[in-house]
Amino acid sequence: MNAIFIVLPILTLLMFDLGLTLKPQDFKLIAQRPKPVIVGLVGQIILLPLIAWAIIQVLSPFNFHLSPLFIIGIMLVACSPGGSSSNVFSMLAKGDVALSVTLTACSSIITLFTLPLIMAWVTASVGEATDIQLPIGNLLIQNIVLMVVPISIGFIVNIFREQTAAKIHNVLKRIAMPALILLVTVFFFQHKQTIVNEFTSLGLTMTLLILATTGCGALLAWLLRLTTKERRTLVIEIGMQNAAQAITIACSPLIFNNEIIAIPAIIYALMMNLILLAYVGMTKIHSFEK
Repeated sequence: MNAIFIVLPILTLLMFDLGLTLKPQDFKLIAQRPKPVIVGLVGQIILLPLIAWAIIQVLSPFNFHLSPLFIIGIMLVACSPGGSSSNVFSMLAKGDVALSVTLTACSSIITLFTLPLIMAWVTASVGEATDIQLPIGNLLIQNIVLMVVPISIGFIVNIFREQTAAKIHNVLKRIAMPALILLVTVFFFQHKQTIVNEFTSLGLTMTLLILATTGCGALLAWLLRLTTKERRTLVIEIGMQNAAQAITIACSPLIFNNEIIAIPAIIYALMMNLILLAYVGMTKIHSFEK
Protein backbone atom coordinates (compact mmCIF):
# COMPACT_ATOMS: atom_id res chain seq x y z
CA MET A 1 0.00 0.00 0.00
CA ASN A 2 1.38 3.41 -0.99
CA ALA A 3 1.43 5.59 2.15
CA ILE A 4 0.55 8.68 0.12
CA PHE A 5 -3.03 7.41 -0.25
CA ILE A 6 -3.32 7.36 3.56
CA VAL A 7 -1.48 10.53 4.46
CA LEU A 8 -3.16 12.78 1.84
CA PRO A 9 -6.69 12.51 3.30
CA ILE A 10 -5.29 12.66 6.85
CA LEU A 11 -3.43 15.91 6.19
CA THR A 12 -6.41 17.42 4.36
CA LEU A 13 -8.76 16.56 7.22
CA LEU A 14 -6.32 17.91 9.81
CA MET A 15 -6.01 21.21 7.95
CA PHE A 16 -9.77 21.46 7.42
CA ASP A 17 -10.24 20.78 11.14
CA LEU A 18 -7.74 23.53 11.97
CA GLY A 19 -9.77 25.94 9.83
CA LEU A 20 -12.94 24.94 11.70
CA THR A 21 -11.35 26.15 14.95
CA LEU A 22 -10.18 29.49 13.54
CA LYS A 23 -12.02 32.74 14.19
CA PRO A 24 -11.22 36.28 13.04
CA GLN A 25 -10.26 37.24 16.61
CA ASP A 26 -7.50 34.64 16.54
CA PHE A 27 -5.62 36.81 14.08
CA LYS A 28 -6.31 39.93 16.16
CA LEU A 29 -4.20 38.27 18.86
CA ILE A 30 -1.12 39.22 16.83
CA ALA A 31 -1.83 42.90 17.47
CA GLN A 32 -3.22 42.45 20.97
CA ARG A 33 -0.38 40.29 22.34
CA PRO A 34 2.45 40.43 19.81
CA LYS A 35 5.22 39.26 22.15
CA PRO A 36 4.19 35.59 22.67
CA VAL A 37 3.12 35.28 19.01
CA ILE A 38 6.44 36.61 17.70
CA VAL A 39 8.44 34.48 20.14
CA GLY A 40 6.51 31.37 19.13
CA LEU A 41 6.95 32.01 15.41
CA VAL A 42 10.67 32.78 15.76
CA GLY A 43 11.06 29.53 17.70
CA GLN A 44 9.17 27.49 15.08
CA ILE A 45 10.33 29.12 11.86
CA ILE A 46 13.94 30.08 12.63
CA LEU A 47 15.31 28.34 15.72
CA LEU A 48 13.88 24.88 15.07
CA PRO A 49 15.65 24.32 11.72
CA LEU A 50 18.86 25.79 13.17
CA ILE A 51 18.69 23.46 16.18
CA ALA A 52 17.98 20.45 13.93
CA TRP A 53 20.97 21.22 11.70
CA ALA A 54 23.20 21.79 14.75
CA ILE A 55 22.19 18.42 16.25
CA ILE A 56 22.97 16.66 12.97
CA GLN A 57 26.41 18.27 12.84
CA VAL A 58 27.17 17.56 16.51
CA LEU A 59 26.17 13.87 16.30
CA SER A 60 27.94 13.08 13.03
CA PRO A 61 31.49 12.78 14.54
CA PHE A 62 30.24 10.29 17.17
CA ASN A 63 29.48 7.45 14.72
CA PHE A 64 25.80 8.33 14.55
CA HIS A 65 25.85 8.12 10.80
CA LEU A 66 22.80 9.62 9.18
CA SER A 67 22.32 9.03 5.47
CA PRO A 68 21.56 12.03 3.23
CA LEU A 69 17.96 10.81 2.90
CA PHE A 70 17.51 10.81 6.68
CA ILE A 71 19.11 14.27 6.99
CA ILE A 72 16.62 15.58 4.42
CA GLY A 73 13.81 13.91 6.38
CA ILE A 74 14.94 15.40 9.70
CA MET A 75 15.19 18.89 8.26
CA LEU A 76 11.82 18.45 6.57
CA VAL A 77 10.23 17.84 9.97
CA ALA A 78 12.05 20.85 11.45
CA CYS A 79 10.82 23.13 8.65
CA SER A 80 7.19 22.01 8.85
CA PRO A 81 4.57 24.18 10.59
CA GLY A 82 3.14 23.48 14.00
CA GLY A 83 0.90 20.44 14.24
CA SER A 84 -2.84 20.89 14.69
CA SER A 85 -2.69 18.40 17.60
CA SER A 86 -0.76 21.04 19.53
CA ASN A 87 -4.05 22.84 20.19
CA VAL A 88 -5.36 19.77 22.03
CA PHE A 89 -2.10 19.36 23.96
CA SER A 90 -2.20 23.05 24.96
CA MET A 91 -5.72 22.60 26.27
CA LEU A 92 -4.72 19.49 28.25
CA ALA A 93 -1.71 21.34 29.71
CA LYS A 94 -3.96 24.27 30.68
CA GLY A 95 -2.07 26.50 28.29
CA ASP A 96 -3.26 29.40 26.15
CA VAL A 97 -5.39 27.67 23.50
CA ALA A 98 -6.11 30.90 21.58
CA LEU A 99 -2.36 31.53 21.30
CA SER A 100 -1.83 27.91 20.19
CA VAL A 101 -4.43 28.20 17.41
CA THR A 102 -2.96 31.51 16.23
CA LEU A 103 0.59 30.11 16.12
CA THR A 104 -0.50 26.97 14.26
CA ALA A 105 -2.41 28.99 11.66
CA CYS A 106 0.35 31.58 11.19
CA SER A 107 3.12 28.98 10.94
CA SER A 108 1.07 27.03 8.37
CA ILE A 109 0.98 30.15 6.19
CA ILE A 110 4.57 31.33 6.75
CA THR A 111 6.13 27.92 6.10
CA LEU A 112 4.55 27.92 2.64
CA PHE A 113 7.51 30.17 1.77
CA THR A 114 10.20 29.30 4.32
CA LEU A 115 10.00 25.51 3.90
CA PRO A 116 10.85 25.52 0.16
CA LEU A 117 13.75 27.94 0.71
CA ILE A 118 15.33 26.00 3.57
CA MET A 119 14.75 22.59 1.99
CA ALA A 120 16.22 23.78 -1.31
CA TRP A 121 19.40 24.63 0.59
CA VAL A 122 19.36 21.31 2.48
CA THR A 123 18.88 19.19 -0.64
CA ALA A 124 21.61 21.16 -2.42
CA SER A 125 23.94 20.53 0.54
CA VAL A 126 23.37 16.79 0.97
CA GLY A 127 21.42 15.72 -2.10
CA GLU A 128 24.38 15.13 -4.41
CA ALA A 129 25.02 11.71 -2.86
CA THR A 130 21.45 10.64 -3.60
CA ASP A 131 20.68 12.66 -6.72
CA ILE A 132 17.73 14.19 -4.85
CA GLN A 133 16.35 17.48 -6.15
CA LEU A 134 13.53 19.65 -4.86
CA PRO A 135 10.91 20.87 -7.36
CA ILE A 136 10.05 24.08 -5.53
CA GLY A 137 7.09 24.94 -7.77
CA ASN A 138 5.45 21.56 -7.16
CA LEU A 139 6.03 21.89 -3.42
CA LEU A 140 4.41 25.33 -3.29
CA ILE A 141 1.39 24.22 -5.33
CA GLN A 142 0.91 21.04 -3.28
CA ASN A 143 1.07 22.94 0.02
CA ILE A 144 -1.48 25.48 -1.21
CA VAL A 145 -3.87 22.74 -2.33
CA LEU A 146 -3.45 20.52 0.73
CA MET A 147 -3.12 23.20 3.42
CA VAL A 148 -4.32 26.68 2.44
CA VAL A 149 -7.46 25.49 0.65
CA PRO A 150 -8.82 23.17 3.40
CA ILE A 151 -7.89 25.68 6.14
CA SER A 152 -9.70 28.44 4.23
CA ILE A 153 -12.79 26.28 3.68
CA GLY A 154 -12.92 25.35 7.37
CA PHE A 155 -12.45 29.01 8.33
CA ILE A 156 -15.34 30.10 6.08
CA VAL A 157 -17.61 27.36 7.45
CA ASN A 158 -16.83 28.49 10.99
CA ILE A 159 -17.66 32.12 10.15
CA PHE A 160 -21.02 31.43 8.52
CA ARG A 161 -22.04 28.14 10.21
CA GLU A 162 -20.42 28.16 13.62
CA GLN A 163 -22.59 25.43 15.14
CA THR A 164 -22.05 23.17 12.12
CA ALA A 165 -18.31 23.79 12.33
CA ALA A 166 -18.32 22.81 16.01
CA LYS A 167 -20.17 19.54 15.26
CA ILE A 168 -17.79 18.61 12.44
CA HIS A 169 -14.78 19.48 14.62
CA ASN A 170 -16.04 17.19 17.39
CA VAL A 171 -16.13 14.31 14.90
CA LEU A 172 -12.79 15.03 13.21
CA LYS A 173 -10.83 15.43 16.44
CA ARG A 174 -11.83 11.85 17.33
CA ILE A 175 -10.72 10.56 13.94
CA ALA A 176 -7.33 12.29 13.76
CA MET A 177 -5.39 10.19 16.28
CA PRO A 178 -6.60 6.75 15.04
CA ALA A 179 -5.79 7.86 11.48
CA LEU A 180 -2.26 8.85 12.45
CA ILE A 181 -1.82 5.55 14.29
CA LEU A 182 -2.92 3.73 11.12
CA LEU A 183 -0.36 5.69 9.11
CA VAL A 184 2.45 4.90 11.54
CA THR A 185 1.46 1.22 11.58
CA VAL A 186 1.45 0.94 7.77
CA PHE A 187 4.82 2.67 7.60
CA PHE A 188 6.30 0.43 10.28
CA PHE A 189 5.35 -2.79 8.51
CA GLN A 190 6.50 -1.50 5.14
CA HIS A 191 9.89 -0.34 6.44
CA LYS A 192 10.25 -2.42 9.60
CA GLN A 193 13.82 -3.52 9.01
CA THR A 194 15.06 -0.03 8.17
CA ILE A 195 13.29 1.50 11.17
CA VAL A 196 14.68 -1.15 13.54
CA ASN A 197 18.20 -0.80 12.15
CA GLU A 198 18.19 2.99 12.29
CA PHE A 199 16.09 3.55 15.41
CA THR A 200 19.10 4.16 17.68
CA SER A 201 20.52 7.01 15.62
CA LEU A 202 17.21 8.45 14.44
CA GLY A 203 15.51 7.95 17.80
CA LEU A 204 18.32 9.79 19.57
CA THR A 205 18.35 12.57 16.99
CA MET A 206 14.60 13.16 17.11
CA THR A 207 14.49 12.93 20.90
CA LEU A 208 17.28 15.50 21.21
CA LEU A 209 15.46 17.72 18.72
CA ILE A 210 12.21 17.62 20.69
CA LEU A 211 13.92 18.16 24.05
CA ALA A 212 16.07 20.99 22.69
CA THR A 213 13.16 22.80 21.03
CA THR A 214 10.76 22.43 23.97
CA GLY A 215 13.55 23.61 26.27
CA CYS A 216 14.16 26.54 23.95
CA GLY A 217 10.48 27.45 24.13
CA ALA A 218 10.54 27.35 27.93
CA LEU A 219 13.73 29.44 28.08
CA LEU A 220 12.42 32.10 25.69
CA ALA A 221 9.16 32.38 27.65
CA TRP A 222 11.09 32.69 30.93
CA LEU A 223 13.49 35.32 29.60
CA LEU A 224 10.61 37.43 28.28
CA ARG A 225 8.56 36.92 31.46
CA LEU A 226 5.53 35.45 29.73
CA THR A 227 2.67 33.99 31.73
CA THR A 228 2.53 30.34 32.78
CA LYS A 229 -0.17 29.63 30.20
CA GLU A 230 1.85 31.27 27.44
CA ARG A 231 4.99 29.38 28.48
CA ARG A 232 3.23 26.03 28.38
CA THR A 233 1.84 26.81 24.94
CA LEU A 234 5.24 27.84 23.56
CA VAL A 235 6.83 24.65 24.88
CA ILE A 236 4.22 22.60 23.02
CA GLU A 237 4.04 24.72 19.85
CA ILE A 238 7.79 24.90 19.31
CA GLY A 239 8.20 21.21 20.10
CA MET A 240 5.29 19.83 18.05
CA GLN A 241 5.58 19.93 14.28
CA ASN A 242 3.21 18.75 11.56
CA ALA A 243 4.62 15.28 10.91
CA ALA A 244 1.76 14.50 8.51
CA GLN A 245 2.84 17.32 6.22
CA ALA A 246 6.46 16.15 6.31
CA ILE A 247 5.35 12.62 5.38
CA THR A 248 3.17 13.97 2.56
CA ILE A 249 6.04 15.96 1.05
CA ALA A 250 8.42 13.02 1.37
CA CYS A 251 6.05 10.52 -0.27
CA SER A 252 4.46 12.78 -2.85
CA PRO A 253 5.13 11.72 -6.47
CA LEU A 254 5.28 15.44 -7.30
CA ILE A 255 8.12 16.18 -4.87
CA PHE A 256 10.54 13.65 -3.29
CA ASN A 257 8.57 10.45 -4.01
CA ASN A 258 10.71 8.65 -1.43
CA GLU A 259 9.23 6.91 1.64
CA ILE A 260 12.66 6.57 3.27
CA ILE A 261 12.72 10.36 3.68
CA ALA A 262 9.47 10.04 5.67
CA ILE A 263 10.93 7.64 8.27
CA PRO A 264 12.37 10.44 10.50
CA ALA A 265 8.89 12.02 10.59
CA ILE A 266 7.35 8.71 11.70
CA ILE A 267 9.88 8.34 14.52
CA TYR A 268 9.48 12.01 15.38
CA ALA A 269 5.69 11.61 15.68
CA LEU A 270 6.15 8.71 18.09
CA MET A 271 8.74 10.42 20.30
CA MET A 272 6.91 13.77 20.14
CA ASN A 273 3.69 12.33 21.52
CA LEU A 274 5.48 10.40 24.28
CA ILE A 275 7.54 13.39 25.44
CA LEU A 276 4.73 15.94 25.26
CA LEU A 277 2.28 13.61 26.99
CA ALA A 278 4.85 13.37 29.79
CA TYR A 279 5.07 17.18 29.81
CA VAL A 280 1.27 17.48 30.03
CA GLY A 281 1.35 15.03 32.93
CA MET A 282 3.96 17.15 34.73
CA THR A 283 1.88 20.31 34.27
CA LYS A 284 -1.13 18.55 35.77
CA ILE A 285 0.90 17.41 38.78
CA HIS A 286 2.27 20.93 39.21
CA SER A 287 -1.25 22.41 39.02
CA PHE A 288 -2.54 19.84 41.51
CA GLU A 289 0.25 20.62 44.00
CA LYS A 290 -0.64 24.31 43.84
